[in-house]
Amino acid sequence: MKGAWTMAENALASFSQTGISGILSMAISLGCIILAWWALQNLKLDLFIRHPQSPQGKMLHVLLAIVLGHFVANFILEYIGWSQLLRLSF
Repeated sequence: MKGAWTMAENALASFSQTGISGILSMAISLGCIILAWWALQNLKLDLFIRHPQSPQGKMLHVLLAIVLGHFVANFILEYIGWSQLLRLSF
């Protein structure tokens, strides 16, 4: 009976860690997208597109922020994962 409780506690702990990891990943991704949006506000899009204030121009701005934010968030999350792997080697 004791073994069943230990397995249940381990399963609950892994679900909790997975949930925390998911929330952390979502928060970092959204934060990086917001940061990319803020940084792209200084970009002069009228040099690249005809009407930067049109709906298509605004959509391009949003998509650029999502793509840039996604790449930055992936780098940060991978860096966190690599640093956790380093802990295991010592």
